[in-house]
Amino acid sequence: QVQLVESGGGLVQAGTSLRLSCAASVRTFNTYRMAWFRQPPGKEREYVAHISWNGSNTYYTDSVKGRFIISRDNAKNTVSLQMNSLKPDDTADYYCAASAHYANPASQSSYDYWGQGTRVTVSS
Repeated sequence: QVQLVESGGGLVQAGTSLRLSCAASVRTFNTYRMAWFRQPPGKEREYVAHISWNGSNTYYTDSVKGRFIISRDNAKNTVSLQMNSLKPDDTADYYCAASAHYANPASQSSYDYWGQGTRVTVSS
């Protein structure tokens, strides 16, 4: 069983930055692909970014490319999402997720474990 706990959400102004973190309680963290998803108010949860097991490959949805950076520290069992140049459209509950297999990384069904989410609100 993998437990994921997100932190770092909050209320910020547009144009500023925020860093989200996700701590995993599993000894084999370096065997999981990790991802961030988000769910804007009143909308469905959507893919944001993912990172390979060793951190060598990262991928982003188009709306956050060039602004968000996903990273991981396998020694500390953490994955982070650095969010820069935030926009009001980035307002959402952000979730980290872990996958132990090689299915579609942008699909929620590919992920075995989920955190409880952390809320990010970006004011204009």
